[in-house]
Amino acid sequence: MPIPAPNLYPAFNIVRLSHVELVVSDLAKSRAFYVDTLGLQVTDEDRDTIYLRAMEERGHHCLVLRRGDTPCARDLGFKVFDEDNLEKAARFFEERSLPVEWVDRPFQSRTFRTRDPHGIPLEFYARMDRLAPIHQQYALYKGVKPLRIDHFNVFTPNVDESVAFYNDLGFRVTEYTEDEVSERLWAAWTHRKGGVHDIAFTNGLGPRLHHTAFWVPTPLNIIDLLDLMSTTGWVDNIERGPGRHGISNAFFLYIRDPDGHRIEIYCSDYQTVDPDLEPIKWDLKDPQRQTLWGAPAPRSWFEEGSLFEGREPTPAQLDAQPIIAP
Repeated sequence: MPIPAPNLYPAFNIVRLSHVELVVSDLAKSRAFYVDTLGLQVTDEDRDTIYLRAMEERGHHCLVLRRGDTPCARDLGFKVFDEDNLEKAARFFEERSLPVEWVDRPFQSRTFRTRDPHGIPLEFYARMDRLAPIHQQYALYKGVKPLRIDHFNVFTPNVDESVAFYNDLGFRVTEYTEDEVSERLWAAWTHRKGGVHDIAFTNGLGPRLHHTAFWVPTPLNIIDLLDLMSTTGWVDNIERGPGRHGISNAFFLYIRDPDGHRIEIYCSDYQTVDPDLEPIKWDLKDPQRQTLWGAPAPRSWFEEGSLFEGREPTPAQLDAQPIIAP
């Protein structure tokens, strides 16, 4: 199917992705991973929850870790422009018979939960508590020196349908992979904030969260993290990389947290602000789309992901297969 024409005047204005909540089994072990190893900053915590932000962020949190018996992902959070756009967003989902539940969220203004047509849980709000800037407090920079949350990648059973729905929300496609036989999408990268993506869609059993990515200053920070993880008991949590993606041109590393949630460490993609920027097409059989240097991704990268709380995934509708490591 062809990529839809960009919707430059959507019903409401999403500024960017904002945050994600992960359910974890051992809060202390997760704290050791995200705070002591990766270097995210604690903004609030109690016996059941930890709120975290990265170094450039002024909002209260980009990641929430919540203790639970069954590790999973909860809502993917997005910030809208203002309260008027929040009301417009709620009407948009109600008009499509998708649930709208107004909820109380600590450190956020009025917030509603909903889902997309494939069941990905979403959360929208207009304002989050502002914190003092810390980007020049260099004594706080630890681990991989994470600067900000960058994107989500999710498994969906139908990438074409996901792209069409999020296009209605104003997300623009930057790059995509198409199966040459069926001419259906295998994966697509879409954005609001002017990078390569705020949310990407990958063909597979879904909905599931493939990964959450954090932007870091340079590739050297990724090398430093690898040295740190390999000598502090986290070597088995290194899944893929380091390398450079063909798609996005970004330098990357994929790691797994103590519960298996996948985290990408990411830098060096490119600007996509121009509204008439044409999306880049990749052949599904081109190994350089995964890694510009040609190395295939491991099987786990294509098959494993975090379940969304209360969502039963369904099989992918496209049976095309990418090149994967044996």
